[in-house]
Amino acid sequence: MKKNWFKKTMASTMLGALVVSGALSGCSGGDSDKTTITVWGMGEEAKSLPKIAEEFEKQNPKIDVKVQAIPWDQAHDKLLTAVASKKGPDVVQMGTTWIPEFGSAGALKDLTPHVKDYPELDPKNYYEGSVETTKYEDKMVGVPWYIDTRVLYYRSDLLKEAGYDSAPKTWDELKDAADKLADRGKGKYGITLDPKEQSLSFMFARQNGSELLDAEGKPMFNEPKFVEAVEYLNSFYKSGAAPKEDLGLDIIQAFGNDGILPMFISGPWMIKMINDQAPDLKGKWSTAVLPAKENNLSALGGSNLSVFEHTEHEKEALKFLSFMSKPETQLKWMDMTNSLPSTQKAWEDPSLKDNELYQAFGEQMESSKPMPVIKQWEKIAQTYLSSYEKIYRGGANVEKEMDAFQKKSENILKK
Repeated sequence: MKKNWFKKTMASTMLGALVVSGALSGCSGGDSDKTTITVWGMGEEAKSLPKIAEEFEKQNPKIDVKVQAIPWDQAHDKLLTAVASKKGPDVVQMGTTWIPEFGSAGALKDLTPHVKDYPELDPKNYYEGSVETTKYEDKMVGVPWYIDTRVLYYRSDLLKEAGYDSAPKTWDELKDAADKLADRGKGKYGITLDPKEQSLSFMFARQNGSELLDAEGKPMFNEPKFVEAVEYLNSFYKSGAAPKEDLGLDIIQAFGNDGILPMFISGPWMIKMINDQAPDLKGKWSTAVLPAKENNLSALGGSNLSVFEHTEHEKEALKFLSFMSKPETQLKWMDMTNSLPSTQKAWEDPSLKDNELYQAFGEQMESSKPMPVIKQWEKIAQTYLSSYEKIYRGGANVEKEMDAFQKKSENILKK
């Protein structure tokens, strides 16, 4: 027994030594002299990133990609810690509204000098609006990864019954159609305008010609064009065309069935959800660009990819960004996640170009802009929601409430 025990112990010791030796030799050279880059992915995207990273590794066998999944509600603090310690990921997913803050902190590498070596990163490949979200001062500190914008979803069958053979094209038509749809009876509405969607009023204000901020960066939230847009949105609640309260219904349920909410404004992910969850609606609904006032600007969102300033693997990180920016990669990513590609070339693919439901998004991208790219914007937008609630729910005077919001915003911008 002792003899067998001794043999097993010696075998285990030798095996352990071999493993350690192999690990050390792998770090120093041989056929395992790979570079590992760390990519921080946020939210749902992080679940699919390892799959697309495998494709990158096949094309770049000397590079391993380690994806670290981080919940959105923890990501901001983790990034702050990484900035302070100068130890973080090589590549990081960035919410578009975070770019100014982390750009000003010097946390994101300027990609401009690298475009000549990595042409996929050239801003000319992307929609102008999405490029805006990657800029800090005169630096390009990220590349658009995927994009989303907002369009109008509508029940074409119910709109036809209300006298509309196509989607409303103007503000006046949208209000008229919503009122007529709401007149179908108790418990029926014309449209849902989510009052907790912080970009909604700003988007409509831009459609009315508001610049939101003047050339010096001063807010313009109590100017006539902004006030008029808020009054227009509030008119849907006042007439009963839009519900003030959460109806406790899933949007797809409310869109289907009897068309309790036959119009809504949302992003591209809803297409697959409606097709999957309400197949009986096929042929009874569609998408359209937003109705216009002076213009029909929509809000542009999505995510960017940036290289951490303190990375020790700049070349490999840039290769990864370049790979993720290829049209063919972006189309695969869309198949996996329903995220719209950011490169204009990808939109020439038949899967998008010939799909009527996605065509509206491609057209809307020509009239889409991000919210102002300043680090205080998130705070301003959150502050607006409380002001807006006093209006649509509490009946507060729009002009007075916007005067108060203007002062709050000015104070936020001073900090």
